[in-house]
Amino acid sequence: MKHLLQQLVFQALSQLVATGELPPEAAAPPLIERARDPRHGDFACNVAMVLAKQAGCKPRDLAQRLVAALPASPLLERVEIAGPGFINFTLATAAYDAVVAEALSQGPNFGRSQVGAGKRVQVEFVSANPTGPLHVGHGRGAAYGAVVAALLEAVGFCVHREYYVNDAGRQMDILAASVWLRYLELCDETIPFPINGYKGDYVWDIAATLHREHGNTYQVAASEVFAGVVADEPVGGDKEAHIDGLVNQAKRLLGDNRYRFVFELGLNTILEDIRDDLALFGVEYEEWYSERSLTESGKVNQLIDRLRESGHLYQQEGAWWFRSSAFGDEKDRVVVRDNGQITYFASDIAYHADKLERGFDRVIDIWGADHHGYVPRVKAALQALGDEVERLDVLLVQFAILYQGGERVQMSTRSGEFVTLRELRKEVGRDAARFFYVMRKCEQHLDFDLDLAKSQSSDNPVYYVQYAHARICSVLRQAAERELAVEPSAGTTHLELLDSLHEMALKRTLSRYPEVLESAALQHEPHQLTHYVRELANDFHTYYNAHPFLVEEAALRDGRIKLILAVREVLRNALGLLGVSAPEEM
Repeated sequence: MKHLLQQLVFQALSQLVATGELPPEAAAPPLIERARDPRHGDFACNVAMVLAKQAGCKPRDLAQRLVAALPASPLLERVEIAGPGFINFTLATAAYDAVVAEALSQGPNFGRSQVGAGKRVQVEFVSANPTGPLHVGHGRGAAYGAVVAALLEAVGFCVHREYYVNDAGRQMDILAASVWLRYLELCDETIPFPINGYKGDYVWDIAATLHREHGNTYQVAASEVFAGVVADEPVGGDKEAHIDGLVNQAKRLLGDNRYRFVFELGLNTILEDIRDDLALFGVEYEEWYSERSLTESGKVNQLIDRLRESGHLYQQEGAWWFRSSAFGDEKDRVVVRDNGQITYFASDIAYHADKLERGFDRVIDIWGADHHGYVPRVKAALQALGDEVERLDVLLVQFAILYQGGERVQMSTRSGEFVTLRELRKEVGRDAARFFYVMRKCEQHLDFDLDLAKSQSSDNPVYYVQYAHARICSVLRQAAERELAVEPSAGTTHLELLDSLHEMALKRTLSRYPEVLESAALQHEPHQLTHYVRELANDFHTYYNAHPFLVEEAALRDGRIKLILAVREVLRNALGLLGVSAPEEM
């Protein structure tokens, strides 16, 4: 509807340009918005006030000229000028009937557009360190990223989904050391497990696999393992130095080949679980990009050399620092430590430079809100490299807080006390989890109520929406049992009979779907779609309770069946974009 009005006003603008009443640059698509007050019609346009100065006249006078130049359309009931020069449009009932017919004829393509014009967009999301299973906090980023990608595709962008695998660096070494220490316990060594080690049951499982398949091959006496290592924090030492010491001992005592085997076993086991969890959650990627590949290909060192040669690095106390404060960051950042080890930050700069070099028109990073301080330093590095920083968007997703029985569930990957995404999916189902995760703006905190997500009532939003779809399918089954014809007639035939308040409300809500879809995509706001389907479901349930559909009068029955079939199509399409099923029975 909005696009139709834009075309009509654009044609009027073009006519005024042709007659010299407006300059050529005025012939641009105008801004059309839904009217906030129904008394002012369905849509409003402020183009007369925007262009009045260029036209050399009062806004109301320009509005009158534009209205006079508007092409005739059977879809418009009336056009009025209000206030200082607003142009208000009221649509004819035929316009809403046309939407119903379009939904039925276009099917899965209804509401989709080509506003993205095939531009290439990379969406990187989740990218959790493979040091443990995905937990419910990761689930929100997974659902949000997947829906943002689906929405962008629906409006014509070419989307590349990517997971950045942090398969190098200190945390992965800590995981490898944790697995080895648990393995030593299975070899009957007495191990005071480090406070900074990974303690989850999954670490025991990986260690058990190592022990089962290789026996005591990797065993070293505990006295050798802890010899010369700085004491841990509980006994008055330094927990960071302690775990780093144990990592160095593991590398030294096992040797390169055996240490690498333990490292890879931990990495691959957890990464395979992450892949499985995401696939079962309805999240797929075009690419899993290895951080380690950046180092092995020389891209990180090449980037560091570029920054050094351009004067953006300096050396201090043996470490190399990037002058990020010169580009708006709060302080400078280390890219190479005094021991020669490359930092995560250096790898991240190389990764983002590589993204832009791959030719994406836009790059979207979806990070947890705890990474907000990381944004300016990455953009500072890209700016120093001369890259187009404006091509990078970083969307921050706030934490999801899980509640059960009214009490908050605590989560910590390192301690092993957390609810995994797999457990959540099994507890409430994929549909509820996906829907609940995107019901709010990504920057807002999300309280995830387990009890509500499992309930089969109208209070549960996903159940309420799915039930609307199932109810429509039930009507069709009842028609088949009664041998009533429900194959809809072509076009808008018989829809003019649907003029009750409930039917008009449902038609108006249906007409908004293409606008909501486009807005949700361009603004990266999946919650707009969840709010919309809840409203559509509510309008349908209200209609269902007020009017019978399988009436004796064939023409009226045909009109009502067409309307609810259009509702079914939109519900199915929208739920599909959200990664939620549209069940036919509940």
